[in-house]
Amino acid sequence: MSIISTKYLLQDAQARGYAVPAFNIHNAETIQAILDVCQEMQSPVILAGTPGTFKHIAFSEIYALCEAYSESYDMPLALHLDHHESLADINNKVKAGVRSAMIDGSHFPFTENVNLVSSVVEFCHRYDCSVEAELGRLGGVEDDMSVDAESTFLTDPQEASRFVTLTGVDSLAVAIGTAHGLYTQRLNIDFKRLAEIREMVSIPLVLHGASDVPDALVRRAIQLGVCKVNVATELKIAFAGAVKAWFIDNPQGNDPRYYMRVGMDAMKEVVRSKITVCGSADKLVRQTANVS
Repeated sequence: MSIISTKYLLQDAQARGYAVPAFNIHNAETIQAILDVCQEMQSPVILAGTPGTFKHIAFSEIYALCEAYSESYDMPLALHLDHHESLADINNKVKAGVRSAMIDGSHFPFTENVNLVSSVVEFCHRYDCSVEAELGRLGGVEDDMSVDAESTFLTDPQEASRFVTLTGVDSLAVAIGTAHGLYTQRLNIDFKRLAEIREMVSIPLVLHGASDVPDALVRRAIQLGVCKVNVATELKIAFAGAVKAWFIDNPQGNDPRYYMRVGMDAMKEVVRSKITVCGSADKLVRQTANVS
């Protein structure tokens, strides 16, 4: 087993009508919690790290952990560069073995976004690294980035078709009404827009901001062509909430082997639920070709 390109996972998901969950990771405990459940449920998985994650723990150390876990869990893993914005940063990590990258140029005008994504695609495809891009802009908070409501805009289906043709990107994150973080007002997902994008774009579609979205709405998005579902905030809330509760019950506690395990167990319940919603249980394929 080793680190693989996301395109193999998403192509299978697209062909069989399910979605691959992409869970954000932060340390060894969060990776273990995710993989424990994925192994148990035989689900493919994408482990996503933002630039902030790689500031918390060095990229080389997370990559080494993922390689080791791929062997011990006997699972192919996709380590995904989530919401990266620097071509140079992506290049360095791809050369070191990553085979899945998201270049986020959604804050740029269309032409500038196309140029940035095209340059990343041209480089990454030399290494069999799949590339995800975003067209349209989600609101909310992701890592160190905050986007207010006035700066958000939904994906235009016609532009999505042009964007995919011009860039050669492997998967496309679309803005259809979801947001990063939790929702403070009624969620309104534009499924009609998603269906129109699906008609015009053949590559796998990605749903960002899936935390706190009702399960029925996520399932509907998958039925309309979403092949990758990103989950971050719900994982952190579950982990942190369980650890806080443990310290209330154990005010003199100081052993991370106990309180971290409680956080991991809470996170596992979220992972188990999301795998069920995505329909990815028992879909694990042990890809052995084109690995790093």
